[in-house]
Amino acid sequence: MLSRTLQGLLAISASIAILGCNKPKEDQTPTEQPTQPVEVRILAINDLHGNIEQPGSGLRVDGEKVPAGGLDVMATYINTLRQEEPNTAFVCAGDLIGASPLISALFHDEPTIEAMNKLQLDVLAVGNHEFDDGVEEITRLANGGCHKELGCQGKESFEGANFPFLAANVIVEESQTTLFPASLIKEYEGVKVGFIGLTLEGTDKAVSPEAIKGITFLDESETINKEVKLLQQQGVETIIVVMHEGGWQGQRDDFNGCESLDGPIVEINKNVDPAVDVIITGHTHQYYNCLIDNRIVTSAKDYGRMITSIDLSIDPTTGDVVSKQATNIPILRKDMEINPEMASHLQTYRELVAPLASKNVGLIKADIARSMDEQGNSPVGQIVADAQWLATQSQEAGGAHFALMNPGGVRNDLVFAPTNTEPEGVLTYEELHSVQPFGNTLTVIALTGAQIEALLEEQWGKEGRLSILQPSKNFTYTWHDTEGDHVKLEEIILNGQPLVADQTYNVTVNSFLASGGDGFTTLTKGTIVAGGPVDLDVFVNYIEQNSPIQAPEKARIVKK
Repeated sequence: MLSRTLQGLLAISASIAILGCNKPKEDQTPTEQPTQPVEVRILAINDLHGNIEQPGSGLRVDGEKVPAGGLDVMATYINTLRQEEPNTAFVCAGDLIGASPLISALFHDEPTIEAMNKLQLDVLAVGNHEFDDGVEEITRLANGGCHKELGCQGKESFEGANFPFLAANVIVEESQTTLFPASLIKEYEGVKVGFIGLTLEGTDKAVSPEAIKGITFLDESETINKEVKLLQQQGVETIIVVMHEGGWQGQRDDFNGCESLDGPIVEINKNVDPAVDVIITGHTHQYYNCLIDNRIVTSAKDYGRMITSIDLSIDPTTGDVVSKQATNIPILRKDMEINPEMASHLQTYRELVAPLASKNVGLIKADIARSMDEQGNSPVGQIVADAQWLATQSQEAGGAHFALMNPGGVRNDLVFAPTNTEPEGVLTYEELHSVQPFGNTLTVIALTGAQIEALLEEQWGKEGRLSILQPSKNFTYTWHDTEGDHVKLEEIILNGQPLVADQTYNVTVNSFLASGGDGFTTLTKGTIVAGGPVDLDVFVNYIEQNSPIQAPEKARIVKK
């Protein structure tokens, strides 16, 4: 049965039809116990991405988007759930930081780490975005110390995280040891609970190769199973995996649904040792709540808009879980008390970031979406590509013939409605930063026509997952949804003419792509012609000079 406190939070969080259907049922297998079971609660989030403030996206409840998220409200939820169950652990399944809003990113995500210290986070399983700025920087955030170039902005020091970073499958090649500890054991009333933390094996494809030089990422299931044996040797039988990899379900309007679960987590779960009781996942920014072969598998959406509460009853004699239940709880702001300590923390950084964040940069006449149409065209992605091509087309800047932008590097829509105090149709610096938050630099690379064809073929990747590159306005291509080759040289058009296989063209990309990010390794085989400015600076300048901005009128990508 759900506790009274949890029932109350659910009642506040939604009008509760959504949360009442298709939940995993409590495991009712009877177990004779010599003493009372030990109750343990796990609270879990994933993919916060530095959204310490309420994100603008809200959460869809009963078909309507409502305000959700913000650590000032999440703190109230967490404190309430902790008060009811003292044996509580709070964990994050990766991407706590990275691709963050300006209020966190401007200060190298220190505000998010400090906020998690206040919330008493117990475990962070590293995600791919923890590595965005390299191994040295993730280590600094864990251990403390001021940024090596910009120091400690707005304060005298930075103490680092009061919680462990776990990285069971992240290996330092030189030492053949894990970058951070593989697991953590916590004890509740004499019962040991083990937490294994890891990221997706494909992190090397999602992060700039320069950022993870000297680091290897191992298979998830094999790593988990190895660590399970080590934990069992230490008397641990309740085992929780906190992992930055996941999947998606078919029932998209049910926070606690598990219909047709798909994605990498399905195969990982099949191969994981039965001794694992719970797998808390992330990376895919989805919500689901599954009970598969008596194992709980969950994900809590993203941006702090949801939290998973998992209740375990553990036999104090054997250390085994005898019953379990999980519930995804939306963090809705309506009628929920604001935590004053967290509100004060957020206000401190709001004041520091305000002069830059509120700067008016340009204008739009209507919303422009980052999402792709059925052919693969992303309006915001193509505007970003236009900006990058314009900034590098002069001979002094590299003589770029066109630009290509990776879809994962475009993080937000351009919104006509006010996002803060600005008038309708005004784009602020903070909004543009939310679109281009990574701080990549531009690179102009010389490739032959044949190499460009090979580059576009890499959009399908080794796993067949499509990642459509967005072109600048003078470049178009057609792709075929067939087996084998998807792109033909004669259907790749620059300035109205097909590319020539042995002719050389200068292509502008960001530094993430230039180093082979997202699996586009052909770019590493070209010749670097020129380096360029920071992508956000280029985007801001383009918006300033070309306002009002409109979505591209013609499709640049055609599917056949």
